[in-house]
Amino acid sequence: MAPRRIRTSPPGLARSRQRPAAPSDESAALDDAIRDVDIPRVTEDEQLLNFRPRPPRAEFTHTDPWRVMRIVAEFVEGFDRLASLDKAVTVFGSARVAPDDPQYRMAEEVARLLARAGFAIITGGGPGIMEAANKGARDAGGTSIGCNIELPFEQRPNPYLDTLIDFRYFFARKTMFVKYSSAFLIFPGGFGTLDELFEALVLIQTGKLYHFPVILFGTRYWGGLIEWLRGPVLHEGKIRSDDLDLMVLTDDPAQASRLVIRACEMQTSAAARRASRDLTEPARGRSRP
Repeated sequence: MAPRRIRTSPPGLARSRQRPAAPSDESAALDDAIRDVDIPRVTEDEQLLNFRPRPPRAEFTHTDPWRVMRIVAEFVEGFDRLASLDKAVTVFGSARVAPDDPQYRMAEEVARLLARAGFAIITGGGPGIMEAANKGARDAGGTSIGCNIELPFEQRPNPYLDTLIDFRYFFARKTMFVKYSSAFLIFPGGFGTLDELFEALVLIQTGKLYHFPVILFGTRYWGGLIEWLRGPVLHEGKIRSDDLDLMVLTDDPAQASRLVIRACEMQTSAAARRASRDLTEPARGRSRP
């Protein structure tokens, strides 16, 4: 039996925590299609999250208290730009999907159906699946929104956006995705897509979101993940069996569109019931006369 490989370097020195290496010759053409520059630069997220010794006389604008002000401003801009949305859906997926890929065409089609039903389409604003969804919304006469993020390698906004909002901080951007969406449509993607998927599942599981469908497109792509969740994760008691019902697996844009429309109706009804209850129930903690 071959020996098992184990990591011997400290976690802080693990390769996964280092700045990404330059792409190989084989992937250079693909990477060039989604990046503007060749040299990684320091982003605001990186400056915030990584420890750096403070210079003796640091400028106030380079300190964490000043960054808090920038973070607040970023939330304010996002809320201001998106507050007028009636209903919307966020579409996630890989930036490395070409226009001739079936996944691209599927994302374009489901966005077109939802735009015709009155939903705005929100994406990360980049190429690949994001571009496909924004294109579908634009073609159907719907509202197409991109929430771009500052990266070490700049992400070009796709050309199908009616509204583009640039973010420095992932957590501010992710708040906009959740706050203004009635559902998440998750196409095949990498770590970023998985991050959005599991954050949504945690918010639903912990009761922060209600009637919020998480739709996985691509039964072949996501099937292995579902089997892993049904296998060791469920059998070892890490999740409950009903947690698996938080996701819908499909290859059908029409089915996804119907699920989103139904969920939006349920969200509206639940919000109305909560508002009515708040008006009729006495306020908690009200002082006695």
